[in-house]
Amino acid sequence: MKQNYIDKPFARKQTIGVNVGGVFVGGGHPIVIQSMTNTDTADINATVEQIISLARAGSELVRLTVDRDEAARAVPEIREKLVARNIDVPLVGDFHYIGHKLLADHPACAEALDKYRINPGNVGFKAKKDKQFSAIIETALKYDKPVRIGVNWGSLDQELLTHLMDENSSNGSPMSAPQVIRETIVRSALLSAQYAEAIGLGRDKIILSAKVSKVQDLIAVYTDLAARSDHALHLGLTEAGMGSKGIVASSAAMGILLQQGIGDTIRISLTPEPGGDRTREVLVSQELLQTMGFRAFVPTVAACPGCGRTTSTVFQELAQNIQDHLRQMMPLWKDKYPGVEALNVAVMGCIVNGPGESRHADIGISLPGTGETPAAPVFIDGKKAKTLRGEDIAGEFFKLVEDYVESRYG
Repeated sequence: MKQNYIDKPFARKQTIGVNVGGVFVGGGHPIVIQSMTNTDTADINATVEQIISLARAGSELVRLTVDRDEAARAVPEIREKLVARNIDVPLVGDFHYIGHKLLADHPACAEALDKYRINPGNVGFKAKKDKQFSAIIETALKYDKPVRIGVNWGSLDQELLTHLMDENSSNGSPMSAPQVIRETIVRSALLSAQYAEAIGLGRDKIILSAKVSKVQDLIAVYTDLAARSDHALHLGLTEAGMGSKGIVASSAAMGILLQQGIGDTIRISLTPEPGGDRTREVLVSQELLQTMGFRAFVPTVAACPGCGRTTSTVFQELAQNIQDHLRQMMPLWKDKYPGVEALNVAVMGCIVNGPGESRHADIGISLPGTGETPAAPVFIDGKKAKTLRGEDIAGEFFKLVEDYVESRYG
């Protein structure tokens, strides 16, 4: 049987595993994909529908904003409606400023959530900071919930930053301002984790994150954080941007970290295009992990980029249709055909590299290019199986793919 992924992926950094509502993060478990709703949590029906869409797309954790009483009151009902529709994706409550109060005032919300996310930069200020941070940790202990301590450079702990700036200025070999900011981010996460542990929260209940919006800063911060901690780590490039910019920036930063074995759960934080589908961030996360060989979610379709030899759009349309069809079939196939997500299909446009590339796939087709004989050889498990001709090459190849899935995985 062909190997669809790299034989020896880079070793993962060993971190402490955290159970988030039945989904394990860290501890050597597969890298987990998460997403976040952008609905008003108080709008129960809209939030439920978006969570369902995200979960069905493959999100394994879904975070939602809990910013006021109406949102906190909505969480238990959101959970009930999800259960009624057989959606058991863990829910993460995102708290800022008044999380301690919302959790205390709405115990049903505290119990319904599977994890709390708190930001040490805005959990409280001055004398109230430790008290309000403690209150959230104590609630987590009461309901046996894990916590993500999520530092963000847009809301850094200003007291800590000022302290480190002053300390740095008196240093004989001072760091640059960006270096001090990165150190503040890392130290904020570590000090907050230490404080949570001192209150009684176990290390197996803590996940750390350190969000920045520049690729090189993200790489530097997480490399440092991973070297100084064995907590499970959540990766994400915050404010990544819209469309291809956000995808490229997130993939570049997280790809380097993942290759170094850093990261236990990820989110691609894309700005949705107007009217865009929120699930795109989940699909991009899947594609990143699958492209790098760390996980498999859907069969892979390899296709050539096209050139002057392939002026016909037939191979482009076939590649698109095959890719769409395989993704649409996965909800049914993943149970009926275990392992089908590792299937590798090739759709090539001419005879230059087409036959060779098709042989490397589990099943591949080399379509005729401009001026070539109208024949399309099909290769299965590295061997030429047949040649398709006529008006319905695409339809015949489609059937061959489905027959292959049935025979290999059925």
